[in-house]
Amino acid sequence: MDRPFVPWGTAHVTAIGLTVLVPMIFATAVRLSGSRKFARAISLLFAGELLATWALWYWLIAVRGWLSPATILPLQLCDWATIAALITLFRPNQRSYELSYFWAFSGTLQALLTPDLSYGFPDLRFVVFFAFHGGAIASVLYLTLGMRLRPYAASIPRAIAWSLLYLVCALAANRLFHTNFGYLSAKPLKPSLLDVMGPWPIYIAELMGLGLALVVLLYAPFYVADALRQAKRASGR
Repeated sequence: MDRPFVPWGTAHVTAIGLTVLVPMIFATAVRLSGSRKFARAISLLFAGELLATWALWYWLIAVRGWLSPATILPLQLCDWATIAALITLFRPNQRSYELSYFWAFSGTLQALLTPDLSYGFPDLRFVVFFAFHGGAIASVLYLTLGMRLRPYAASIPRAIAWSLLYLVCALAANRLFHTNFGYLSAKPLKPSLLDVMGPWPIYIAELMGLGLALVVLLYAPFYVADALRQAKRASGR
């Protein structure tokens, strides 16, 4: 008998805890070691976890006959966040990192906290869901805390431009394949933040506004830290 997913049950809380704890441990170890080779090895470890999870998902939908545009095409925002994280893990760079940062902590984090999921642990769908979404967030946490990557003011317009491109691609795919990428065709069946928004298509405009606010909010800690650092330097002159 399939176990139903229990929001904020033991398995859910454990998955969230591991998502935060694992990258913090690795990031601390990397910063204490000061070894670029060790940091590179941990990056590849995170990349391997994401790729293995993606491979497991495609194997699962193949053997269970779930093949469809909705399951095959990587057109959820979480997919794009994961791809950006993978690129950064293999080749650290500012452009892909900043996209993974904004997308993971605005979209993927929401999916982790309010999963559109019916099956609990140890169902493979539960394992894949949290290994994928949690793995993407954990990777970005490691890149931020361990590799010391961060967004800048110039990252904001680039993130907005790429997000608008995602919106166009997801809307086009939804119209062509009758899918629901980005939940742009219908709200999730499970409780989510979209429940407090208006009906379709009004909530799409609200999502765009929320996305813009989240990008600014996610950059705010770095802006404040830069301002404090600059003020400290100025007062020390």
